[in-house]
Amino acid sequence: MSVGVVRESVPGERRVALVPGSIPRLTRRGLRVVVESGAGEDAHLPDELYERAGAHIGDAWSADVVLTVAPPTEAETARLRHGTVLLGFLAPLSNVDGVKALEAAGVLAFAVESVPRISRAQAMDALSSQSSVAGYRATLLAAQRLTRFFPMLTTAAGTVPPAKVLVLGAGVAGLQALATAKRLGAQPTGYDVRPEVAEQVRSVGAQWLDLGIEAVGEGGYARELGAEERAEQKRRLTESITGFDVVITTALVPGRTAPVLVTAEAVRGMPTGAVVVDLAGESGGNCELTEPGREVVVHEVTICSPLNLPADMPAHASELYARNLTELLELLTDDEGRLAIDANDEIVAGARVTGQYREEA
Repeated sequence: MSVGVVRESVPGERRVALVPGSIPRLTRRGLRVVVESGAGEDAHLPDELYERAGAHIGDAWSADVVLTVAPPTEAETARLRHGTVLLGFLAPLSNVDGVKALEAAGVLAFAVESVPRISRAQAMDALSSQSSVAGYRATLLAAQRLTRFFPMLTTAAGTVPPAKVLVLGAGVAGLQALATAKRLGAQPTGYDVRPEVAEQVRSVGAQWLDLGIEAVGEGGYARELGAEERAEQKRRLTESITGFDVVITTALVPGRTAPVLVTAEAVRGMPTGAVVVDLAGESGGNCELTEPGREVVVHEVTICSPLNLPADMPAHASELYARNLTELLELLTDDEGRLAIDANDEIVAGARVTGQYREEA
């Protein structure tokens, strides 16, 4: 059976679904890996490295199993054969037309962002691996844009206090942002509506901001707040945000518009030269003044809303993603490299978005 690694066509997407280091693990399983020419170029992985690892350069879209990062375009979906298995970030809750096209093409598609967050699936959790990259990069971006030092510095000219960093949302991205801020010498503080993550925030060396509002949801996510809860949260956050030099927001509710946590009033009250990095721009943004994909200055505060931050670090982001896909592929195949999909498996059922299993055909 063949596994295809395609070249991403989305502008700015520099990641690749499989790195050369992952190929021997698949070939030992009896899988033939076909890589589209130039697939790894933007991640500094030339075709020669793939060939040296045992892959073949060719038409990846005609493979039995196709691996991708971004959802395929309409033209790319047309290149998939009926019965093809597709693994990738497919955005099933927002990319409705794309999912319908895959269904119409007879593709058995698995969305990696829908892999359930259970202990057995941790190694397949691409959403977490890429969120970790995003949180790290967000903190570096904030440090670059801030007009002051992150760490405390004692110099002959006096002592400079550390920057105060607030991270809203203590999921994987938020925790990585807090940990990175701590490594850079800042004074990090984390906030989340799920009180059970307070210990995780403290474990990375950050303080916990307790606003007295809880919203625990399913699957490790926060639930959507009610109208009164949102109003009270905004009021309390606005009061707190004005004391921070940097605010990094990571709050998302799957399939819904991102909640507004940083109001225009809060931005107005932040110190001159402060920075807001909004990681929820693709879903509308957590900051009221966010312009998704752009960097703007409002009330002398820089507001950045980068899209697809993991693509800015394609080498390690691709390496982590490749491990996720390799684990998922091993779940879907037997030791001889043949499809062996268990329809009743919790991971398989959670990730599948289109298509029929072979035993159902």
